[in-house]
Amino acid sequence: MAGKLKLKRILIKGFKSVDSRHPLLLEVGDVNVLLGANGAGKSNVIGFFQLLENLMGGSLQRYVEQAGTAQTFLYYGAKKTPALLGMLNFEDEEENQYVYQVALSHALPDRLIITMENVAFQKGKDGLIQPTALPTNFKESELAEAKDAVSVAIREFLSGCKIYQFHDTSADGVLRQSSPVETAHYLQAKGNNLAAFLYYLKGSYPFYYKRIVEYVRLVMPQFWDFYLQPRQGYVSLTWTDNSANDYVLIPQQLSDGTLRFIALATLLLQPEETMPNVILIDEPELGLHPYAIRQLAEMIKDAAFHTQVIVATQSPLLLDEFELGNVSILERDEDLNATVKRDLNKKELAEWLDHYSLSELWEKNILGGRPV
Repeated sequence: MAGKLKLKRILIKGFKSVDSRHPLLLEVGDVNVLLGANGAGKSNVIGFFQLLENLMGGSLQRYVEQAGTAQTFLYYGAKKTPALLGMLNFEDEEENQYVYQVALSHALPDRLIITMENVAFQKGKDGLIQPTALPTNFKESELAEAKDAVSVAIREFLSGCKIYQFHDTSADGVLRQSSPVETAHYLQAKGNNLAAFLYYLKGSYPFYYKRIVEYVRLVMPQFWDFYLQPRQGYVSLTWTDNSANDYVLIPQQLSDGTLRFIALATLLLQPEETMPNVILIDEPELGLHPYAIRQLAEMIKDAAFHTQVIVATQSPLLLDEFELGNVSILERDEDLNATVKRDLNKKELAEWLDHYSLSELWEKNILGGRPV
């Protein structure tokens, strides 16, 4: 066993909009665009990783309680779906194969308990599969405590899968607030420490900091630089423009779209050393100018040299910046009342793609993933 893992495949059964009788299977590459209409289930794939994050953090029971009821995690509730299952396949640089399986079942009065947790290892693609059934205490993941090399490799990878959402750009939202300098060594999920992380990059990774500034200038030409000066252990997202004066502007003087773009640029252009193993973003295009969406696509491709990126979107502009092989179409099957993945036949679509863009094929419902 050696080398960094990559996620290759995700199988989900019985989770939210996914029927256990019709599992959702996703092949995962470096860039993954989940495309579909409202209610198709794109966000539920992101939500599955939120569940995994809480499993790895030993906070499953608290997470379920915060959701209000365990029923919301199970396809049409516990009566129809008593358990959900997830399976993830990984591969390292030597093509060794790793597997993680977990099953969560409904328990009274209103809980989810872990009823199965397994890992497996296969040396190369043709070696003997070595499965290991982890002991269970039902309440929290035993993977978080396991000491064997396979479990440690999988746990470390899953612990580095991070979900980001920068939607709250309100006047008192976290993106506009000062943050403690001591929280600066990684970017938090909602950008709570955006200013502190930029301050950290400026001092420790100036090349990457300058790239972030350059991208922000592309979408906001009057922007010149951030003015990051800690005061009493906190730093604010103050900035300067390209005018001749030395006036310092405050975060409240950034538009919502610009603020979101700053957060996205910071996330996607950070150095490899601070990158999560997988970056997941739900509808990152919200509030962005069309030109900024194109820059967003370039940043996603840049990040994919160092990590894997999963993006759920409804943006035709964002879609057109990627290739068919990057795209998974999710739609709600009206007969099954469940989320399914629509298979895309590249050979059949090749002639269409000679004449139309991906977004045009999506809008014509050739790809699927549109409201019926």
